[in-house]
Amino acid sequence: MPEGPLILIADPEPRTLAMIFEPEAMARLKQLGTVRVHADGQHLSNQELDAALARAAIVIGQIDLPAERLAGMGKLKAIFNVEGNFLPNIDYGWCFQHGIHVLNTSPVYATSVAETALGMALDLCREITSTHEAFRSKSEKWGLESNGGSFLLTGTKVGIVGLGDLGSALRRMLMPFRCEVRVFDPWLSERRVREQDCIPSDLDDVFRLSRVVFLFASSTSENQGSIGKRELDLMQRGSVLLVMSRAGIIDFESLEASVRSGHVRAGIDVFPVEPLSRDSALRHLEGVILSSHRSGGMPESFLEIGRLVVADSELILRGLPPQACKRAERETVARMRSRPVSKS
Repeated sequence: MPEGPLILIADPEPRTLAMIFEPEAMARLKQLGTVRVHADGQHLSNQELDAALARAAIVIGQIDLPAERLAGMGKLKAIFNVEGNFLPNIDYGWCFQHGIHVLNTSPVYATSVAETALGMALDLCREITSTHEAFRSKSEKWGLESNGGSFLLTGTKVGIVGLGDLGSALRRMLMPFRCEVRVFDPWLSERRVREQDCIPSDLDDVFRLSRVVFLFASSTSENQGSIGKRELDLMQRGSVLLVMSRAGIIDFESLEASVRSGHVRAGIDVFPVEPLSRDSALRHLEGVILSSHRSGGMPESFLEIGRLVVADSELILRGLPPQACKRAERETVARMRSRPVSKS
């Protein structure tokens, strides 16, 4: 009996197999073909790895795939990045030219990141954590006086920068709050924005007209440090900013100054350098909630990685296009500036 297609799991770190493939998902993957593993201490020799790459129809992981290596992979149909970013470890042009799907599993983080963003927003709008801390120092205020800087999220004007998987998940969660939502996303058509009951806007209007702004944009060659003092100054004093996706899009010195002055309150899950330095002033400022890049890293999210990989592998091996994972797009992938994740 001829062997089925070879599925190679190579360099999925920092993900482990147990983290992303529950037994049922791994069993389904093995039903699709022969699974070879170059991970979790089960490393192939250089000769074995080269032979596996030459036969692989599916590659799962972040192994380096330059053009010269890809040229020897005549059976290849798809590459899955399970870290969650489109990294510069692949010759995307070669893949586009030869019809190879390059996919990542970032959609799995949408719900968990959006939940954290919503929780932080509610906390900052209603000053829940700051009131809790006031109790610890025996300086709490009571009744109306305690709500001097608070406001309802319900009915307030909200801005979203980046309406991809994360922003769209947050938009769905905001529906019961009856917020007017403005969106800045230069990679989406106005039609796609309006389909999600949002108002297409430029970046200035998002900051000027919104009392709560969520940052979900991918890090690209065009938007590094694009949000700084000028944009933050457009916000109404006491507004709330959530930094949830890529730290590179915002000038953190300007953000720190704006929080220190009380102009904005901020929830931050991502930082330019991680872990955050022990002497960072952000650790001691009032009006900020800090999160250790943990909003997406839920066990449920990691197990969803394997499910998405299996679902799309089944389709691809049947000659059908993938539907669950995010595809690398010819027009935009070269602009991505995401940093590799070093810790799950």
